[in-house]
Amino acid sequence: MSLTRLAVKNVLHDKLRALLTVLGVAVAVLAFILLRTTLGAWRTAGEQSAKDRLATRNAVAFTLTMPVRYVEQVRKLPGVAACSWVRAFIGTNPKREQVRFSSYAVDAATILDVYTDVVLPPEQRAAWLADRQGAIVGDLLASRMGWRLGDRVVLVSQLFKGDWEFTIRGIYHGAARTTPLARFLFHWQYLNAAQPPERQEQASMILSLIREESRSAEIGAAIDALFGGEEVQTVTTSERALTLSAMSMVSAVLRALDVVSVVILGIMLLILGNTIALGVQERINQYGTLRALGFRPRQLRRTILTESVAISLAGGLLGIALSYPLVQQGLGTLLEKNAGEFFPHFRIAPATAAAAVGLVVLLGLLAGALPARIAARLRVVDTLRRVD
Repeated sequence: MSLTRLAVKNVLHDKLRALLTVLGVAVAVLAFILLRTTLGAWRTAGEQSAKDRLATRNAVAFTLTMPVRYVEQVRKLPGVAACSWVRAFIGTNPKREQVRFSSYAVDAATILDVYTDVVLPPEQRAAWLADRQGAIVGDLLASRMGWRLGDRVVLVSQLFKGDWEFTIRGIYHGAARTTPLARFLFHWQYLNAAQPPERQEQASMILSLIREESRSAEIGAAIDALFGGEEVQTVTTSERALTLSAMSMVSAVLRALDVVSVVILGIMLLILGNTIALGVQERINQYGTLRALGFRPRQLRRTILTESVAISLAGGLLGIALSYPLVQQGLGTLLEKNAGEFFPHFRIAPATAAAAVGLVVLLGLLAGALPARIAARLRVVDTLRRVD
């Protein structure tokens, strides 16, 4: 009998224990992949955000506005290729209040000159521009809400009173992986006309597309200098810096997820090590017989390590197989639809799957190392005289 066949036979000696161990390892690997994918998707959203798009906001707080007249001054600055503005709406659909999405009043004539990664068919853009109550939505949001072109939609806002009626005139797609596809965009002019005079002509953010991303800090400083003497002063950052700044607010959570992923690996090591140690303890007499037949200590060590790695690898492969339907297709799709601002692209990276395979093999070796060493150092006489 070969050592490999012997290892397989030992694995199947207690089928229930082997099955439970494989399932335990699979669950640990599944949790590890979930955490690493979540961290990767979160960081990707920040690292791949546009560096050539600048966001200018009120210097006091995100929630405060600034005059729309600032836009024309920004547009005239050297290095600015396009400029537009938005006003936060914070709307929900009364029929499906549990579904959260970003909603903004935008300048329809210029917003897509800044968001060049938004893909909207020309005929839909023309229909949107022609209808003051028209709106465009990302394809993920449209899918989630069941909206189609021409649908009448009512939103209520946390900032503006009344029921706001819109017609879906366009459904856009993303040219980049990080394009937010769960946004609801409508005409700023429609919102502005319905406000009292003191709330008119206001913007929550001015957005600028610059010609050279290497000049983002320089142009941002120039924009803020324009309004240094104004009553409402501004702060300008690149879209990437803005996203990374938001991420820094939850940096403690990210660090905690890193720690938890390591703890999960430790738990997997204990589960596997316990199973292998029990198996070795039950087969002491068998190992003594093998030694008496001429098997060397290194051959016993190899057999036990092969058994440990086989169980670990089986659990790892099962966990990886489960992660694609559960993590990527299940949770990933849910996050992209409901939290697309932070998780626009939630996918299991090949490197994460490969790392999981490598780690389960390594942990299999570590879990079997101590039991293998103990079995190899047992004296033949002691093992054969032992009675369980």
